[in-house]
Amino acid sequence: MTTAATSPPRAGERPPLPAPRGPLSDAVLAALARLGPADPAPMLEAAASSREDADPFGDDLHLALYVCYELHYRGFGGVDDGWEWAPGLLAFRGGLERRFLAALRAETGPGDDVDGVLAEVLAEPADAYGVSHYLRDEGEWWHMREHAVHRSAYHLKEADPHAWLIPRLRGQAKAALVAVEFDEFGGGRGEAMHARLFADLMEDLGLDPSYGRYLDLVPGRMLAIVNMMSLFGLHRSLRGAMAGHFAAAEITTAPAARRMAAALERLGASPRCVRFHTEHIEADAVHEQVLRHDVLGDLLAREPALARDVVFGVRATGLLEDRFGEHLLASWREGRTSLRQALPTGTG
Repeated sequence: MTTAATSPPRAGERPPLPAPRGPLSDAVLAALARLGPADPAPMLEAAASSREDADPFGDDLHLALYVCYELHYRGFGGVDDGWEWAPGLLAFRGGLERRFLAALRAETGPGDDVDGVLAEVLAEPADAYGVSHYLRDEGEWWHMREHAVHRSAYHLKEADPHAWLIPRLRGQAKAALVAVEFDEFGGGRGEAMHARLFADLMEDLGLDPSYGRYLDLVPGRMLAIVNMMSLFGLHRSLRGAMAGHFAAAEITTAPAARRMAAALERLGASPRCVRFHTEHIEADAVHEQVLRHDVLGDLLAREPALARDVVFGVRATGLLEDRFGEHLLASWREGRTSLRQALPTGTG
């Protein structure tokens, strides 16, 4: 079995490989740690049979998939960059993707009513009570810290997966998506990038904002959300699903961000800590309009057959976010950590 590095990465460095969580992630991590991308990787072949029996939403499959995808982002310390396009690893990853994608499709069901599914997302029920409601009303510092650790798996690279959609669009849809991404990346100012604002939030919560620092603590239910984005973004055939996901995410972000800001303010957080969420209140209210009308509208005018994939992307986002939220609330209501291991009470 491979093991995770014992010391955290310094800011700006590539993170160490995490610890495995089962045969699939162990095979991937062992190959990356011990071999070069041109070497045969018999451990991948040996583990291939485990994919069909693996939980498609479980920790092992999603850590393996997350590590494979991370080679397209920053990579890992000590891992040859050539692994990004190593045929053997791509073939193994393809099997993981098929398992995950089939489960998502089975759980969400078919449909092509884009307006209808977006209307459902827009109309938050009056009795809705999710993670952001809990944090606003009852959350303590340790809940806020855990939530930030979970979300760091995405927010420290916020909007990167969606950038893969840009070359897959044309005309107004492409121009509108680039406008949204420009905001996500700080409008040309590095210190205002949403990923940077999230790092600031983590620092003020007494957490280490180093990229990948807490990967070993983040459960599969959160990794599945990030993996969905990478899966949709990396496959041109899933461009409709990625557009649907992005629209659904932006629709739900503004109201949740308002509740998160209120939660932090109630706990006495600094303006620097709250800024990540206040930045999303107005920005994402605009973004969801742009995505619904300019991105999806133009995309579906050009390619109406993608309506089914757009609906799939919206529903898959809701499915995985609901599963993640249920895990957090169940854990917190029982007074236990929602992470794979509790955080220390101090900084770190």
